[in-house]
Amino acid sequence: MVTLKQLAKELNVSISTVSKALNNSEEIGEDTVRRVKELAKLYNYRPNKVALSLKNNKTRTIGVIIPNILNRFLAKVLFGIESEATKQGYNIITCISNESLEKEKESLQLLANGSVDGFILSVAEESQINNEVEHFKETIKQGLPIVMFDRVAHDVLCDKVIVDDFDATYNATKNLIDEGRKHIAFISNINDMSVGKLRERGYNKAIIENGNLEPLVLKIKKKDDHQKKIKSLFKKHKTIDAIVAADSSSGIIALNTAVSIGLKVPKDISVIAFASKSDSNHTLPKLTTIRQHAKAIGAHAAELLIKRIQNTGQEEDVKTKIVKTSLVKNKSTL
Repeated sequence: MVTLKQLAKELNVSISTVSKALNNSEEIGEDTVRRVKELAKLYNYRPNKVALSLKNNKTRTIGVIIPNILNRFLAKVLFGIESEATKQGYNIITCISNESLEKEKESLQLLANGSVDGFILSVAEESQINNEVEHFKETIKQGLPIVMFDRVAHDVLCDKVIVDDFDATYNATKNLIDEGRKHIAFISNINDMSVGKLRERGYNKAIIENGNLEPLVLKIKKKDDHQKKIKSLFKKHKTIDAIVAADSSSGIIALNTAVSIGLKVPKDISVIAFASKSDSNHTLPKLTTIRQHAKAIGAHAAELLIKRIQNTGQEEDVKTKIVKTSLVKNKSTL
């Protein structure tokens, strides 16, 4: 690779002049700028990013760690992060923890060696189950800021971007009560996640506040047969007339199961789930969804982190940005 020194020698100017010319400095005359750029193009000159990062003590790169690349919500958040980072002149390096505590630790260690200026991440399932947060605290102690989104560790002092999980489920349940539903069940396969717990609490509050309703909660584990468990719920509780699902798969399976056993949706039973527009487009009838605005979550996370990186050395209180959800009514509710 050709260097600034080689370009300077061939043009018989200083290295500083070449550098300034390539960066369009007003200190350098137009003719010199033209000559430098023409030679740089001829030799296919590229700036040495590693050298620049060492000089500036900044890589302009963000490390992103997500638990599951196949999850549509997380993929959309990643899209939002990448879009905002690019807009602000940053690159991203993405690692997948696959819900593993060890992989999450390895990803932090791998990138915390000078490869990135900070991290955006959603906590792995295993980390949340074991309440393991020391690896996050250690990374922050090294001077690398972290922004957590969706699944967050409340014991870690860092910026966070979350949705109004509690309020969203509370309002969705109240909506079903207003429809006149008397036997509303809550289904979740994210029981150990912070978001799953908040969604269940929101449901419980709405049910208990009513006074005449009883909570009915089905928690599905990874090893369980999702469809079988939901079918058994319908068989055991024949009076169920509404479902609030904490996740898209529970909502879709509940709707399909209701239809398969002869229930009319939404005449006999209403279904609401945390899901995306594309999820609702693949159900019949179309699923009523709690939309989380994943791209906005990603953009806010990138904004917070870049601001934190650029204000290094300044003491600022950590922030929690709450992104409001939307209840999008479709054909699975009245």
